[in-house]
Amino acid sequence: MNNEELWQAALGELELSLSRANFTTWFKNTFIAECGDSSIVIGVPNTFTKVWLEKKYHTAILKTLNNIAGNRVSEIIYKVEMRKDPSINSFFLKKELEGEPLPEKTYHDTPSEISGGLNKRYIFETFVVGKGNELAFAAFQAAAKDPGKVYNPLFLYGGVGLGKTHLLQAFGREVLEKNPKMRVLYVTTEQFTNDYIQAVRNGQAKEFKDNYRNVDVLLIDDIQFISGKEGTQEEFFHTFNALHQANKQIAITSDRPPKSISALENRLQSRFVWGMAVDVSQPDIETRMAILEKKCREKNYELTGDIIQFVAASIQNNIRELEGALNKIIAHHQFNNIKPDLAVVKSILSSFSQKQTQAPLTSKRFLAVVSDFFAISIADLTGKRRHKTLVVPRQITMYLMRSMGGFSFPGIGTELGGRDHTTAMHACDKIERELTTNETLKQNVELLKQKLYQTN
Repeated sequence: MNNEELWQAALGELELSLSRANFTTWFKNTFIAECGDSSIVIGVPNTFTKVWLEKKYHTAILKTLNNIAGNRVSEIIYKVEMRKDPSINSFFLKKELEGEPLPEKTYHDTPSEISGGLNKRYIFETFVVGKGNELAFAAFQAAAKDPGKVYNPLFLYGGVGLGKTHLLQAFGREVLEKNPKMRVLYVTTEQFTNDYIQAVRNGQAKEFKDNYRNVDVLLIDDIQFISGKEGTQEEFFHTFNALHQANKQIAITSDRPPKSISALENRLQSRFVWGMAVDVSQPDIETRMAILEKKCREKNYELTGDIIQFVAASIQNNIRELEGALNKIIAHHQFNNIKPDLAVVKSILSSFSQKQTQAPLTSKRFLAVVSDFFAISIADLTGKRRHKTLVVPRQITMYLMRSMGGFSFPGIGTELGGRDHTTAMHACDKIERELTTNETLKQNVELLKQKLYQTN
């Protein structure tokens, strides 16, 4: 494995733990300038990036490089310099050539062009269908045949890394495949918000409205981030109405169902379920094996059946981690020039197993994760107020502390503002009963469990 291959493997692993915007901002135009026995010099484009990588990402970079290079790197030096051979395709140039969406606005006025930087790899044919996503897949396929007429809007929700963005963008590409003249715009909610703020600041309200309302299909990713943003919600409400009344297709993704998005206006909440709201859940082991087999074919890499089964059994959280594990196995193979056997793969993936339980499940962590999820303060979560927006999150916290953390009922009561142990017992019983009938509650609890097991 040469310097370029080593850095591309490292970037592939770092990408899994960062937001798309942060990853692109700080790692684009970086490369390995020199590689010694125990030290590596990373070339960066400017002093600001150098300082930021040293302060914010050094530990993660060092850990990642050692995971790939076999714990031989003890020093990393960040140096401002340009790549000596600009013809070498960097990790990001490769993504741009493949159509990977980058976090800048890429709206095009020409109808035949793909708006929003859709990823050409995200198509229906590469989406692996299983029990947890077959209804969602069928709904998006049906809507693609006649956009704006069937299931409008389409609201897709589910946990992190379960293929929501893939399905959303595949829908957009399918629409364009059938009718290249259609205007399809894909944006994240963060991008929509930033565009709105910029339009207000620069007096470009008309240009903003023209961009978002003169489309045939609007694809919005991660709508939960609109929570609490009153101005953005107001503008999105009018954008939604304008498109829907014109029979233009709207498709939206979220990490939770509409009713569970905190600080979301009722009028938006009701509109999100006008068409069809459908969820994706964690893939079963057969689906995870099928995903690995398909990814191996895409990468022209062969793994034995016992290794595929082991990886699928080891990585249960989401598809993104599954592909990350496969990338790590391939990088190890390339670096050491040996094809891994089952024993080697078990060693390689040990860090993934540790990652799932790395974050200690302390009372502070339960409070922090639940309060962040429901967009309320920890003081309100543990306080005396008994408003419905606080009581349910409080009861869920108690249930999770008991079922996942093994806390005693008196201990739970103490951590939740000095409440009596009988209050904790009642809360746990109530949540456990409702989980059998309340699908929204069940989805929220599953999402919270995923977040609790993620590293800080």
